[in-house]
Amino acid sequence: MDPRELAFAGAAQQARLLATGAVSAPELVELYLDRIRRIDPELRCYRVVLAESARAEARAAQARLDAGERLPLLGVPIAVKDDTDVVGELTTYGSSAHGSAAAADAEVIRRLRAAGAVILGKTSVPEMMIWPFTETLTYGATRNPWNPGYAPGGSSGGSGAAVAAGLAAMALGSDGMGSIRIPATWCGLFGIKPQRDRIPTSPHDDSWCGLVAYGPLARTVADAAVFLDATTDGGFSEAARRAPGRLRIALSTKVPPLVTARVGATQRAAVQQAGALLKELGHDVVERDPDYPVSAVYGHALPRYFRGVYDDVSALPHPDRLDRRTRAFARIGGLISQRRIDAIRAAEPALTARVQSVFDTVDVVITPGAASGPSRIGKYQRRGAVSTLASVAARVPFQAMFNVTGQPAAVVPWGLDDTGIPTSIQLVGRPFDEATLLSLSAQLEAARPWADRRPSIG
Repeated sequence: MDPRELAFAGAAQQARLLATGAVSAPELVELYLDRIRRIDPELRCYRVVLAESARAEARAAQARLDAGERLPLLGVPIAVKDDTDVVGELTTYGSSAHGSAAAADAEVIRRLRAAGAVILGKTSVPEMMIWPFTETLTYGATRNPWNPGYAPGGSSGGSGAAVAAGLAAMALGSDGMGSIRIPATWCGLFGIKPQRDRIPTSPHDDSWCGLVAYGPLARTVADAAVFLDATTDGGFSEAARRAPGRLRIALSTKVPPLVTARVGATQRAAVQQAGALLKELGHDVVERDPDYPVSAVYGHALPRYFRGVYDDVSALPHPDRLDRRTRAFARIGGLISQRRIDAIRAAEPALTARVQSVFDTVDVVITPGAASGPSRIGKYQRRGAVSTLASVAARVPFQAMFNVTGQPAAVVPWGLDDTGIPTSIQLVGRPFDEATLLSLSAQLEAARPWADRRPSIG
């Protein structure tokens, strides 16, 4: 198989090739290490590449393959976001304020290893995972492989850029305010935020006051389903192969209230084009907006976001080393009392019921993946915390709502904007119904394939 084709084959296909002996685990790791050496100096997807341990893990995986063992990800090289503990490695959170190396793997890493995955390295993040762009004073700027003058998104920006550039088969991300879905959108990937607590976040339980979920950034729906099978009770690959049946689908381009955002023509067109395609596929498609409470973003999402960052910063051994903007963000979070957080969380069920009332009459809601494209590299360097937040929120208004409600949401690649950056649509499902999102996404993928679209870099 052509090396470049193999690099972009995706995790599910690579697992099949490894199982049949068409490629060996050491060969696959060396392919990625070579690509990382050549391509990553420009993109800066990785904070650290774990070359020697990856080689050792690949050799061990190959021995198991040779012995006839079969696991979902045996020998498949994946990347890990640098907010997740890997034993013996630093978890830097994009900063020099971190503590010592992790004493144990996070639970999600333990499960990925149990499924046979090989850990290639840890990917770049914005400091303390705050922003939907990935630039830090400590580690520099991560660039979008589709157009290196622009950000790949964040906070799983390094993970998104690595998979998009063929520097990993798949990557782990985390999503507290859209941090899987945003880079998946702007890097041309399938990304899914599962139901809250579907994948354990231990040892960082209840991160950002319950907003955060782990999930994959992947080339295909099948890849993401394999990831979910490996990290949960399973059954998702079967769901991705199953026809979705006739669904009731609502299209919505409404921006949640009090967020100031203008949805671009390209992003609106993606939703309308998706609606037309879904009608052709036999679904019932209507235009209908969820009932977004006025208080949802500013009264629920933002206080938990600010307080979550404050809690994370308070746990650091060297907070004085943080960027001034991060320190300002944390100070704001410190003004939000635990009593207020408790009241917000007590009100969550009522808010969630109101937002999810749209599912009384539809099965899936489709929104734009973003209101516009990503920012240029360096755009926010001289801005303060509040100014930066106001500006970036206008680009990505559709994500945070579903971190508050906790339900699953996925982004499906669509087209390219006039800068050459990918666009997407977001699919929002009922609580605990990732299966329908995977099945419908796979149907869209079959009708409008995206995996063969690749950036020209490398």
